[in-house]
Amino acid sequence: MSQLDYFVHESSYVDEPCSIGAGSKVWHFSHIMSNCRVGERCNIGQNVVVSPDVVIGNNVKIQNNVSVYTGVILEDDVFCGPSMVFTNVINPRSHVVRKNEYRQTLVKRGASMGANCTIVCGITIGQYAFIGAGSVVTHDVPAYALMVGNPARVRGWMCACGIKLDLPANGPEGYATCATCGAQYVKQNDIVMAVQEAAHRTL
Repeated sequence: MSQLDYFVHESSYVDEPCSIGAGSKVWHFSHIMSNCRVGERCNIGQNVVVSPDVVIGNNVKIQNNVSVYTGVILEDDVFCGPSMVFTNVINPRSHVVRKNEYRQTLVKRGASMGANCTIVCGITIGQYAFIGAGSVVTHDVPAYALMVGNPARVRGWMCACGIKLDLPANGPEGYATCATCGAQYVKQNDIVMAVQEAAHRTL
């Protein structure tokens, strides 16, 4: 991959070896460490650290002051809000080395994590989930879930386009149509799926 295929600000560092996809941009005072894979059309903001062996998909937006630690996987179209926090050890001590205990955190396609939220390691955030600003996520998050609070709990459901759906957070099953984009969703057993997904699963 030619340096001309992506942009790195002169104040930032990119260690070798690593891979950065075409059209991606790395802004001021950031550090991309060795053996990372950054996809195409990503935007990595100011003062961001991407630790060794991190995998970042295509069209991922990482805002200022975010550290993406070893063990984190970000699928395509993920949004990381300003100063949000990942972790990779569940019980850190300065005097105990636990590099062999890093826990994987998987953020699935299209999920958004708001400013100053914290993601405790070892969990999976479902596709198109939405983590509210300042929330602390301590367990797996269902697809399309709106998570708010400390600890974060399901407070509703979000369309892939980022608009809240008219579905109860818990309890009754039902259907909803996004008021903005028209996408349709079904809720069954506290799981929300796009109607197309639900139809595919029944084939």
